[in-house]
Amino acid sequence: QVKYVESGGGLVEPGESLRLSCVASERTSYFMAWYRQTPEKDRERVASSNWAGDSTWYLDSVKGRFTISRDNARNTVYLRMDSLKPEDTAVYYCNEFPLPTYDNWGQGTQVTVSS
Repeated sequence: QVKYVESGGGLVEPGESLRLSCVASERTSYFMAWYRQTPEKDRERVASSNWAGDSTWYLDSVKGRFTISRDNARNTVYLRMDSLKPEDTAVYYCNEFPLPTYDNWGQGTQVTVSS
């Protein structure tokens, strides 16, 4: 089963930026996505991309601020997050889309947006 290692999170102030990285243990799937979860909400998909990166989807609340990209040669998916807001605070994960039938979530990376 493919495993993912997410990194790049941190504590930033509102309006600042972060770039998250997700490295897969093997070739990434055709569709890859970033998800986020908070203690108050179920995990939600925030962005996804096809293999070529020319078909992307974004959650309405992050459109225009987040950009998903991928380096397939490095089995890596990125999430550039600009103009961060406190409501973006969450643990961010990457995985296939749609999700596989087995549980293969990584440890995630914590993003905290606070002044």
